[in-house]
Amino acid sequence: MNDLDLILEAAQQAGELALTARESGLKIWSKPGGSPVTDADLAVDTLLKLELKSARPDYGWLSEETADDPTRLATRRQFVVDPIDGTVAFMKNKPWFAVSIAIVEDGQPIAGVVHAPALSETYAATLEGPATLNGAPIAPSATDQLLGAAMLGDAKMFAHPAWHEPWPEMRIESRNSIAYRMCLVASGAFDAAVALSPKSEWDLAAADLIVRRAGATLSDHKGHAFAYNRPVPLVPSLVCANQALAPLILNRVGHIELP
Repeated sequence: MNDLDLILEAAQQAGELALTARESGLKIWSKPGGSPVTDADLAVDTLLKLELKSARPDYGWLSEETADDPTRLATRRQFVVDPIDGTVAFMKNKPWFAVSIAIVEDGQPIAGVVHAPALSETYAATLEGPATLNGAPIAPSATDQLLGAAMLGDAKMFAHPAWHEPWPEMRIESRNSIAYRMCLVASGAFDAAVALSPKSEWDLAAADLIVRRAGATLSDHKGHAFAYNRPVPLVPSLVCANQALAPLILNRVGHIELP
């Protein structure tokens, strides 16, 4: 079985487990730092690690719900996994959560799957061929101005009075899952997604490849591309957009110095 088929099959199994666990009733607690986690997050993580590592024992492992093992840094390929990206939506019985699985080689994703089981949507990509949604090729929107654009992000952030220039009127919505937001940009359902707060590699790796193979762009707010399997798996911010809007957004946010 090739790498893409392996992670596609694992993502489907993980999605089924997540939905079954939610129907049965979740146990919920807070992790250090305050973010919520459920018993389903851990169960899905265990399933994925068993399925994926048994098939590729030489690959490293980086997951939101597994204590980080620095031996991953010495491997050429790694699984980078978020078992349930969008746990808050998952807990609240909303559909906007996803299983995110990437295979990273030499710092860059070479295969990625973002599976939203409650929506029956599976996004996938490899280095060859198009990004797909349920097997059909996807492409970003052609929107070329911010006025009226469909934006994923924090409406309060865009409305903050400290901006040098007020943002034009846009349709601003939010989705809990970072990976799913990026896939919505890749597929043209939204024009861009912006977040000026740190994101983890497991939020991004699978969707990064899907976005780029679809023909959209991804960077931090300074325009820097991402690399993966780093000792500290965090990036400072996120700008995901079609080719026309990306420079317009970066021009507005690039001056910001984040803590």
